[in-house]
Amino acid sequence: MITVKVKRNDNAEIVSFTMSGHADSGPYGYDLVCAGASAVSIGAVNAIISLCQVDPEIEMEENGGFLRCTVPMDVERATFEKVQLLLEAMLVSLQSIAEEYSKHIEIDDKYGR
Repeated sequence: MITVKVKRNDNAEIVSFTMSGHADSGPYGYDLVCAGASAVSIGAVNAIISLCQVDPEIEMEENGGFLRCTVPMDVERATFEKVQLLLEAMLVSLQSIAEEYSKHIEIDDKYGR
């Protein structure tokens, strides 16, 4: 199962997220849940880098199954808000996947909206 853990600050802003595990919803290379979750999360990280010119701290395992992204705290407020929008959009997409495939992906976001 893929587990997504979201860490928020006291203002309910996302400061980091971790995605770990494997969906195991199909054979390697044909696992649609894994492909969807990976595309959404990596796409969000790439958008943060490309559109916001922010370099988050990224940890990944070479063979997949683990991604952690931490937002730097020294970002201008307006840019930080754009990063938040991208991360919240990522969560909406992941939640849509989780609603359909709850046996393969779960999201731990205690302070989510």
